[in-house]
Parts: sequence; structure tokens; C-alpha cells
Amino acid sequence: MNKSTPIFFNKSIGGKLAFYFFLVILLPIITISILGNLLYKNSITNQQDENVKQMARQISNNIDFYIKDTENIINYLSQDPRILKFLEINTLDNDVTSKDIKAGVSKAIYSFTTMHPEIAGIMIVNKNDIFVSDIMSRISRDPLTNERWYLQASANPNTMHLFSKPVGRNINNIFQFSADEVVSMSKSIINKETGECSGVILIDMKLDIIKSLIEYVKPAKTGFIYVVDSNGEIVYSPVNEIVYRIKDSWIENPSDKILIKRIKDTDYEIIHKNSTYTGWRTVEVFPLNESLKVMNSLAYYSILIAIITLLIAEILAIFFTRSIVKPIAKLKRLMKKTEEGNFDVVFNSKYNDEIGELGNAFNNMVREIKNLINLVQIEGKKKRKAEISILHAQIKPHFIYNTLDTIQWMAQEHEAQDIVDLVGNLTNLLRIGLSAGAEIIKIPQEIKHVESYLMIQKIRYEDKLNYEINIKAEILGFSVIKLILQPLIENAIYHGIKEKRGSGYIKISGEIKDEKVYFNIEDNGIGIKEEKLKEINEMLKGKTSNNAVVGYGIFNVNEKIKLTYGEEFGLEYYSIYGQGTTVTVAHPIIKG
Repeated sequence: MNKSTPIFFNKSIGGKLAFYFFLVILLPIITISILGNLLYKNSITNQQDENVKQMARQISNNIDFYIKDTENIINYLSQDPRILKFLEINTLDNDVTSKDIKAGVSKAIYSFTTMHPEIAGIMIVNKNDIFVSDIMSRISRDPLTNERWYLQASANPNTMHLFSKPVGRNINNIFQFSADEVVSMSKSIINKETGECSGVILIDMKLDIIKSLIEYVKPAKTGFIYVVDSNGEIVYSPVNEIVYRIKDSWIENPSDKILIKRIKDTDYEIIHKNSTYTGWRTVEVFPLNESLKVMNSLAYYSILIAIITLLIAEILAIFFTRSIVKPIAKLKRLMKKTEEGNFDVVFNSKYNDEIGELGNAFNNMVREIKNLINLVQIEGKKKRKAEISILHAQIKPHFIYNTLDTIQWMAQEHEAQDIVDLVGNLTNLLRIGLSAGAEIIKIPQEIKHVESYLMIQKIRYEDKLNYEINIKAEILGFSVIKLILQPLIENAIYHGIKEKRGSGYIKISGEIKDEKVYFNIEDNGIGIKEEKLKEINEMLKGKTSNNAVVGYGIFNVNEKIKLTYGEEFGLEYYSIYGQGTTVTVAHPIIKG
């Protein structure tokens, strides 16, 4: 037996059963996924190739449709009586007859341009170099009958002539369409009686219509389609540097044949469709890696579906396995809780088999441990109670009060008023400090405690310490946590006033603001440096844990308020070094 065998067989019963189910389910899922993926891959590849060919054919046919439609417009115009009459005139004078003829031709032209927004302009030129157009005009006085588009149309009157990027023409357009924005078509008008060319109709078609056809069926994300004429000149191409790297020899082969060529370290699929009508070629180019993405996505989703299926099957296997191992798992969880200190657990079994007997033994063991712990706790409580009783017996608050009263009486007998006041204030401090164990006291009691403390300090520091207490009457009916102001005043005396020269002044005020009780302790002491002040406030807000920054008294006051009422309450310091310090206490409104 190898080393891995004991590790597996020492696993839980549920784990081993789940693993066996996993192996049984895994084999058919893997087989189906691999075979299915191969079959789907071949099917999608064939379908994609057919879609690419169909796309190229569709774009080529759509371009032919617009060219044929434009040729039909030329044929309709060449048969219009108004245009035929225009072709017969020798001059275009400004007489009524000439104006009527020109208006009739313009009306015929506008009847088509208004219905065909793809037309950029129409010009009709007769053999006497007289023209009429909707938006096009002659640039110079050079004859339009000597233009290439006119000469080719008159030389081959039965043919539709196409001119991509018509540069160098003696024609201007009021919309300033450039040669890259239009494709020109010209065709001769034949005189039926003489059989000669009476004139030529020129139509500029916007390349936007071809662009819209191509962009509508753009192949893939980075693929593109462009169109070249019979001379290999580009009719339309999107902005793409790849198009200029495609050799003419690659697209001279028969249509609908897919080529794979490498351009700039990327393999591209290239297919073209030749138009028998225009002689143009529609070339479709798209990167091979994008077509492979479809295959990769298919493989990815096949694997994902297989994993999900496997997980669902494994979950079902675990569900059935739990019915077998559930009692053991339950006992294991109860033991874990017992290890964590919970001795109130009980194992309940429906059956009296081996696991049921094991559970009963576990219940007896937990019961005995719980009894032993209770005995230890009872003994500990008794011991603590005895220690507290001894401590209370040693220190009696009433004994201290009586002793202080005796000292005060003796001082009065000797007319030592300052000792009388000092002892009286100390008595108030002790009485309020103990407060019969109460943690919450009335605000007047807290102020009385502060006043007694200040009177004692006044006796000590005499003229160096002056103070003022200004508490709004509206808060006197509320309560606060006991002894939260005295440590702040003590801090102001020892770290503020004591460190400065001359007399010091402390002002204690209280008011309600923003539905909170605010206490302010202001002093004119030496103040706190800016860096130190920032460190203090960060500690009070819990951003640092260095409580030695302000001392344990201030730290404890802040923590007690925050722990009792929340982070929105507590202390905050304001100070200008050399001028004084103010500490603000935010406390909730406690009624009763």
C-alpha cells in the first residue's frame, strides 16, 4: 500500500462516498463535452464561412442595386420631353423661351433629387456645351464636352460609365463634396432619329450610401470591408492601414474563395465578390483570431456547462450521502461546540445503533463536565464575595464622612475657615464620587462635584487660579455619566494653567445644541502645539491607540462615553499654542 492510501481512507465517510460519486459522474461528462465540442466546432466553422460569403454577395448586390437605380434615373431623364427639348438648343439666352426650357429641365432634375437623398448632384450637358444642373456649376470656361466623363459616354453611348474619385473635373458643387466623397456615373443621350449623341447626363452619388451598407454588416469587431473598381482603384475604404497591404494578386482569383494571409503578424481571412454589372470588387477582411474566439468561447462554455453539471450532480450525491453520515456529522459538531465551551448541547438519536450508544455516552460526559464547572464557579463566587465583604468591612464610607465632619467641627472651633471649606469640599467630592454605586447622576450633582474640586484647587493655587461656571438652566434636569468633567479640569490646571506665567482662568459652560448636551472647559493656559493637538484628537477618535498622549484620565472619560452611547459622542480638543485650550464634551440627552 503506497503512502497516499492511508490519507484517503482516513477521510470521512461522507467525503469518500462523494468522491466515488464524483468519479462515476465525471467520466461521461468529459466524454460528452469533448466529442460535442469537436462536432460543434466543425459545424460552426462551416456555417461561419458560408455567412462570410453570403455577406460579401449581399453587399455587392446592394451596391449594384443603387448603381442600377441611378442608371434608371438617367434613362428616365433621357426620355423626358423637357430634357430632349433642352438638348436641341444652341444657346441659352435669357429670353422667355430659354428660361422656360431651363425651368422645365430643373423641375425634372428636382423630381429625382428630392426622392433620392443619395444623389449628390445631377448635370445635363448637350453637344453644344450648354448645361443645366441642380447644384453643380462650371468652374472655368473650358468646354464640359472635353471632360473625360463626357468623352467616354459619347464614345460608348450604350454603356454606363463609372468614375471613382472623380478628380480634376471642371465642375464645382455648392456643397463642396470632395472627390473622396462621391462616385460619378455618366451616360449618353442618343438622338433616335440620327443615332448620334445629343448630350450626356452626369450624376454624382454620395459614398455615404455605400458606407452605410458596409457599416451595417461590418464583419467582427476589427474586420472591415472595402470596394475597388475595375482598375484596382479604391472606391470606398474605412480608415485602416491593413487595406493598403492587401495585394491585388490576392483578389484576382475567382469570387467566393476564402484566402488566409498573414499581415503584420496577424492572420486574416480575405474573401471578395466581383460584380458582373459594375466590374467592382467587394473585399471582406477580418482577423482569423476573432473567428477563433467563437470557437474558444464555445469550448469555454462547454467546459463551464460540464463543470456546472458536475457540481449539480455532486451536490445531489452529497445530499444522498448526508442521509448516511448525518448522525456522525451531528455528533462531530456537538463535540466541536463542547471544545469551544458550550456544555448545553445534547445529542438526540432516533435509533439505538452504535452511533446512538456513542451519543448517549457523549451526553453523560458533557453532563459530568458541566456539573464540575458549576461547582468551580460557585466556589469562585463565594470566594470573591468573601473578599469584597472584607474590603467593605475595612473601609466604611460613613466612617470617612463622620471623621471628616469631626475634622470640620474642630476647625470651626479654632476658627480655621479655610480648613472648614477644604474639608467640606472634600466631603462633597467623596459623597458624589461614591453616589451609592450609581453610574449616572444629575447634572447639578456633577457640577457640584466640579465646584468642590475647583474650590480645593483654589485654596491651593490662590490668585493663580480663577474660574467661572455657566450652565444653562435648560440642561439642569438631565443626567450624565458620573465624574466626566473633573479629569478634564484637572488636566487643564496641571498641563495648561500651571505651565504659564501669571494668573490662570477656567470657564465651564453647558448647553443643548444639535439635540446633544455639550460641556466646554476653556482655559487660558499655555495651549497645545498643532502637531500634538492633531495626535490627541486622532487618539480620541480611535485612529490611534496611544492613550498615553492625553493620560489615562482623559482617555477613560472618552472611552466610557463612546462605549456607553456610541462613536458620535465623546471629547474633542481645540487649542492655539500660547493662548489657551478648549475641550468639548458631547453627551446624549438623558432625561430622568
